[in-house]
Amino acid sequence: MQKEKISRVQTNLFSDLSNQLVYNQNDLLEFIDTPFTKEAFQIKTRQKKENYSSEIRNTLVKELKSKYSEIKTNELVLANIEKLNNDMTYTVTTGHQLSLFTGPIYFIYKILNTIKLAEYLNLSNTGFSYVPVFWMASEDHDFEEIQSISLFNKEIKWETNQTGAVGRFDLTDFNLVKDSMLELFKNDSDSEVYQLLESIDGHNYGDATFKLINRLFEKYGLIIIDGDNKAYKEIFKPIIKNELKTNFSFDSVNETNKKLEIKKIKRQLTAREINLFYLHNQERTRIIKEEQHYKIEGVGSFDLESILNLVEENPENFSPNVVLRPLFQETLLPNICYIGGGGEISYWLQLKQVFNSTKTTYPLLSVRNSFQLIDSISKKKMDKLSLNNNDLFKDTDILKKDYVLSNSSDLDFEHLEKLVTDYTVNLEAKIQQINEGLINFGKAESVKIKNQLNSIKKKLIKSEKEKNEQSLNQIEQLKERLFPNGKPQERVINFFSICNDGQIKKHLDDLYDAMDPFEKDFIILTQ
Repeated sequence: MQKEKISRVQTNLFSDLSNQLVYNQNDLLEFIDTPFTKEAFQIKTRQKKENYSSEIRNTLVKELKSKYSEIKTNELVLANIEKLNNDMTYTVTTGHQLSLFTGPIYFIYKILNTIKLAEYLNLSNTGFSYVPVFWMASEDHDFEEIQSISLFNKEIKWETNQTGAVGRFDLTDFNLVKDSMLELFKNDSDSEVYQLLESIDGHNYGDATFKLINRLFEKYGLIIIDGDNKAYKEIFKPIIKNELKTNFSFDSVNETNKKLEIKKIKRQLTAREINLFYLHNQERTRIIKEEQHYKIEGVGSFDLESILNLVEENPENFSPNVVLRPLFQETLLPNICYIGGGGEISYWLQLKQVFNSTKTTYPLLSVRNSFQLIDSISKKKMDKLSLNNNDLFKDTDILKKDYVLSNSSDLDFEHLEKLVTDYTVNLEAKIQQINEGLINFGKAESVKIKNQLNSIKKKLIKSEKEKNEQSLNQIEQLKERLFPNGKPQERVINFFSICNDGQIKKHLDDLYDAMDPFEKDFIILTQ
């Protein structure tokens, strides 16, 4: 595949804050601790080494070995788990909700970016070892966000009445949506895609997702962690208790928000007084503090001592929300860098004080690579229309107008516009010379003349558009193909849509080869 780059700013696909996190983290030092650079990794690793206990490391490795004993995986994955026994081994991590069949393709980009960064660090002769980790946000309960995908212009949707932590959903209804996916690849039942999809199963949706991600990325040594685990929550128990007793995360985030407001940086998340949920009977329910009591709908009302006893007895029932989930992750893992999309990384800016309050090492933050995939059909259309990569990021109407202007020698208005400008300037000067009281009249007449010219231009352009109707329709089709529903491609298409030839390994390897964890610009890959 041919690889080219374009500034993220030029694409108009990303927010100003997202671009700042990519190109200039130095301006955000107040909120991120240490900028993401090649030189920062040794510094951050040493910080984590001083602040990460052997007890936590031992628990992590023990639980990982237990989890992976239930599935078949690559030897490289098992070797990476074994490496975590060594206090010279650290992680680079990404995470996501349990998107249906991996959801939009940026899910894949995040993971490959993380793997590639670990590979780079291991080749850097730092004396430390690094392994890539994917954190499954299996306790998230926002099912609507992840229940469907777009594949070959068809929506695949999991219809189920289940609620609560998505990772705990049973698979009773899942077979129907799985069959819908398999149907799309039934003509090639020996393909890698069909065999992979057919093998997805488990006790619940968390298990099924775990197996899917493992099958996709085991060859790269990716370690998968499901935070819905009692032993992991035991580690996090002191922080859960601290949150219930002091509301420290609420205060910390609000303190940071004031600083963000001064910098005119838009906040991405809102902290609650208690940033914890309670898991029970397949539900994930907010814990609400009212005066001296903690109310959990469907469970009861508790005073401080009673709810702390609940934490002591069953910490696995307490689930961190978006404010505390990063802290949970960084408490458990010997992690030095978190990789995510621009919007996701933006909300980490509100969390540094949360980490400081618990004396937990705040990781380096990296915005993942973003790609535009241009298939061979789209490339042929671009060549036929004489469009380059930069043209793709123009608004469709502007692109069509530019096309008409550049493809019609009769629509060169530059000379005519100059004549009109010279004429109106001379006209206004003459009017002012004769009667200064008519200056405003002269300017108004100049505007009328320019408006008449613009009106003529519009009519001529419209006429030319009608002559070029076929090409303009092709431009619309091309834009829709590359930016479905006017959205960035990576947020709409599913990875399996580029595997219509049945080959998974090849397409993953192509994307992996194109990854560069230190590339700041937007990457365009053309077949």
